[in-house]
Amino acid sequence: MPAEITMPQLSDTMSEGTLVKWHKKEGDKIKAGDEIADVETDKATMPMEAFESGTLAVVAVSEGQKVKVGDRLAVIATSGENVDQVRQQYAGGAQGETPHQARKVTEHIEEGRAADRARQVHAGPDETSEQIAKKAAVATQTIPALADEGHRIRVSPLARRVAADKGVDLGRIRGTGPNGRIILRDVQQADGNGSAKAPASAPAPAETFPSRVPGGQKQVIPLTKIRSVIAQRLQQSKQTIPHFYETIDIDLESVSQIRGRINEQLESENVRLSLGDFISKAIASTLLQHPELNSTFNGTEITRYGDVNLGMAVALPEGLIVPVLRNINQMGLKEIRRRSTDLVDRARRQKLRQDEMTGATFTVSNLGTYGVREFSAIINPPEVGILAVAAAEKRPVVRNDQIVARTMLTVTLSADHRAVDGSTAADFLRTLKNLLEEPAMMLV
Repeated sequence: MPAEITMPQLSDTMSEGTLVKWHKKEGDKIKAGDEIADVETDKATMPMEAFESGTLAVVAVSEGQKVKVGDRLAVIATSGENVDQVRQQYAGGAQGETPHQARKVTEHIEEGRAADRARQVHAGPDETSEQIAKKAAVATQTIPALADEGHRIRVSPLARRVAADKGVDLGRIRGTGPNGRIILRDVQQADGNGSAKAPASAPAPAETFPSRVPGGQKQVIPLTKIRSVIAQRLQQSKQTIPHFYETIDIDLESVSQIRGRINEQLESENVRLSLGDFISKAIASTLLQHPELNSTFNGTEITRYGDVNLGMAVALPEGLIVPVLRNINQMGLKEIRRRSTDLVDRARRQKLRQDEMTGATFTVSNLGTYGVREFSAIINPPEVGILAVAAAEKRPVVRNDQIVARTMLTVTLSADHRAVDGSTAADFLRTLKNLLEEPAMMLV
């Protein structure tokens, strides 16, 4: 019996996905476990695996097409089945159209959407209808330009939308993403004709200026799928969870000194610990002592966990993603560094698996590299707490009645008052402070 491949639900909030790229074509042999396509969900772009072996008989949707969860993507002719018969059986759509015809319809729809975007993005209050029409024509030309001499141009959905908004010809851009795929950075670095900007001959980087909306005009930016989900979940969090916040300063002078000595020993292994690694280790140790914060809350029950799955907020051009470092309480500092580096790198390349983005028991949001001194974060439900970590910096502090310079860090705990009391949160912060100011206590 032919095996249908349908749009999987790759996250708990996913209702539809975008088929970003096919790795297989009709007629290719497939083994169970092969990555056959990339799917953009409401959180990230992830590979989709085949669960049956056989021959890919039918590709039902084209790249860039949005598909509801559960709808057909492709059909595999399993062992012993006639590929042509399976293709004949499934090739027609609900209205009898072929995949090629369906693709043409999709392109036509995209042309209309691009024209609407052009009118929204570029239309100023004093522009004539003729000027608007010209700009719309430029935008619509970018959508069909996905094939060049029979070769389909690989482009991310976000890059395609931005290219349409800016009037950039994708056919003239050289992609720097995986397998030559055009990504957002490529479009942003292209000029109005779609030609990539030539690198400066001088070693010093050329002066850059922030992107601005021209005077007398306005720019309307539709929400991406990821940004829409972020907006929905954070609004829900702030409206339904009674947040309270507690802030504490931590002296990291001892950690800084120990980090320097350890990094000297690890230099031959090409491993360099960050202050964030020590902070993550201390958070894991603290959560084991205060399981009230290593919990989730569903409205009627609090679930506490014996292991710490630490979510790490990572900024992407499209929004925010939270990869999960599972069982961090069982890791040493070196493993924390290697695993967190790998997770963050793959998160930015949108190569995370589903299980690497779910199941966090506590989250940390670190803006230290941005120089932020103090901030508060929004809880990621169903978790009951999130720690906002700011920048570690030298500050004048009083020690033994003397003003001295010490490496100080400010952290703010956001907690769900339905599941956590103020004194419990304060105890958590006090333990975290003690562990980081006396790092040897993490070994006890």
